[in-house]
Amino acid sequence: MIFKDERKSVAQIMRRLYKQKLTTSSGGNVSMRNKDGIVFITASQTDKSCIKWKDIIVFDVNGNNLTPDLKPSMESAMHTEIYKSRPDVFAIVHAHPVYASTFAVTDYKPESSMTGEARFVLGEIAVTDYKLMGTDDLAKACAESLKNSDTAIMKNHGAICLGKTLFGAFDRMEVLEFTAHMYFNTLVLNNCQKLDEKELKKIDGLK
Repeated sequence: MIFKDERKSVAQIMRRLYKQKLTTSSGGNVSMRNKDGIVFITASQTDKSCIKWKDIIVFDVNGNNLTPDLKPSMESAMHTEIYKSRPDVFAIVHAHPVYASTFAVTDYKPESSMTGEARFVLGEIAVTDYKLMGTDDLAKACAESLKNSDTAIMKNHGAICLGKTLFGAFDRMEVLEFTAHMYFNTLVLNNCQKLDEKELKKIDGLK
């Protein structure tokens, strides 16, 4: 049991999140699931800026840790619960980008209806109710909020994005932060020109 290629891919995306200033050196987590149902996820208490493939935990299809020398991320249950409820998802990125996290502590939600790219990549942005980090309650709340969405703002916490691939989930997180930043600017300017429902349906139909 090594799975070096899969573990390298997860570590690479985690480093990329840090490089793009989408999370801190100790925050966030990334996972992927292969076609056999084996899950690979970043270990707890690792420096995310320079994480290596050997710092990626491997869970078998029954949830057993095949890398017992590594401490599982406190959010492992959240990833596992989402994979259970979304068989079409093969990658999850959870991070704490500044603007998306800013909206997580307000009553506002960033709008994906401002541009075609945002709508196409993000779809409708969901909101996950606040639950204590690392708990089964948070895992269930995230899975529930993401049943019909691939993007969510986690109240008083951060953001989470799903994908069929690691890059897909990462790209969604990057576009979410860009969109949150842009929407923040429209609130400052007190003017936001959104696409109308007719155009949104056209974009949704492209998927």
